[in-house]
Amino acid sequence: MGREFIPEEVIERKILMIRGHKVMLDRDLAELYGVSTKRLNEQVKRNIKRFPEDFMFRLTWKEAESSRSQIATLKKGENIKYLPYAFTEQGVAMLSSVLNSERAIQVNIVIMRTFVRLKQILSMNKELAYKLAELEHKIEKHDGDIQAIFEAIRRLMAPPPIKPKPQIGFKSDS
Repeated sequence: MGREFIPEEVIERKILMIRGHKVMLDRDLAELYGVSTKRLNEQVKRNIKRFPEDFMFRLTWKEAESSRSQIATLKKGENIKYLPYAFTEQGVAMLSSVLNSERAIQVNIVIMRTFVRLKQILSMNKELAYKLAELEHKIEKHDGDIQAIFEAIRRLMAPPPIKPKPQIGFKSDS
């Protein structure tokens, strides 16, 4: 099985932002691995020590409904029976040690590459935003400097103030 059997774009669409973490849901991972969600969760429960809270957490009902609207995996009218588990990048990596099929290994490689690519894109966006803010600050500073230059030029261009000439001759006090 080559790297191309699941396009990164397919995986990218299955990565959600929940509780400030990029995660993948158990049902999506099970589909990618070619196993049932029940089997995936059984393997996780058998190896629960490998999945601390920062690797995997269970969604609330509200989060489950929200994720359902983000990616409609259930048909209209179907209900969620069990709250899904969300796996962080580290949790997905740990799944490769729990699900040890050839397909699971290949899928995990593509998922890890996708997470890395998303991090790179995010990093580039942060760097670009920082550089843009820095440029705006420089321009604002230059605007002030340019205004000061114009003020100095205006002062130089302004005719000198007319000084009253002293009167020559006799002045009466009357």
